[in-house]
Amino acid sequence: MQDLKTYENDSNVDLNAIEKDAADVTAEILKLSGLKPGQLLVIGCSSSEVVGERVGTHSSMDVAGALYRGITSVTDKAGVLICAQCCEHLNRAIVMERAEAEKLGLDEVNVIPQPKAGGSFGTTVYKNCKDPVVVESLMQKADAGMDIGGVMVGMHIKPVVVPLKIAKRNIGQAIIVAARRRPKYVGGARAAYNEALE
Repeated sequence: MQDLKTYENDSNVDLNAIEKDAADVTAEILKLSGLKPGQLLVIGCSSSEVVGERVGTHSSMDVAGALYRGITSVTDKAGVLICAQCCEHLNRAIVMERAEAEKLGLDEVNVIPQPKAGGSFGTTVYKNCKDPVVVESLMQKADAGMDIGGVMVGMHIKPVVVPLKIAKRNIGQAIIVAARRRPKYVGGARAAYNEALE
């Protein structure tokens, strides 16, 4: 059976640096994506990858807490909503506020994320929501996404998904990939398009 140890109070992990990196990356993503108050940023995260380990092997609530503080220090000020993608053990279910899930018409599933079944970041978001709910899928309702450590969040973003070229490419040792959505083009040769939406 796999060792289910979590990694806390590790003196080799600089939580302040992780929190700052998370804030910096989030600020850049919000700027590049043009997210507005009330829009939704989906976040997938491997705390293991942040500390330089393979995904799913070194889950850390300490690291997840630092990430959450850094991210929400930016999103809260901007009025941007966040949700967290759980790990594959929960079929990449989504943790979010109940009010937002109801607004989007998403159905609740019965599970409470844990560090080794849902992930440390999903667990942290669940614990910090005012009224948490887990939904099976976002049904492509997110306006942008941040992938911390290669956990694949693009499936949750509204079409058409456009990669963001961010300057800060890491939080800790985890590689960051980010994307936003843009409205689909319709029409043809005679159509004119709103460049602000590209």
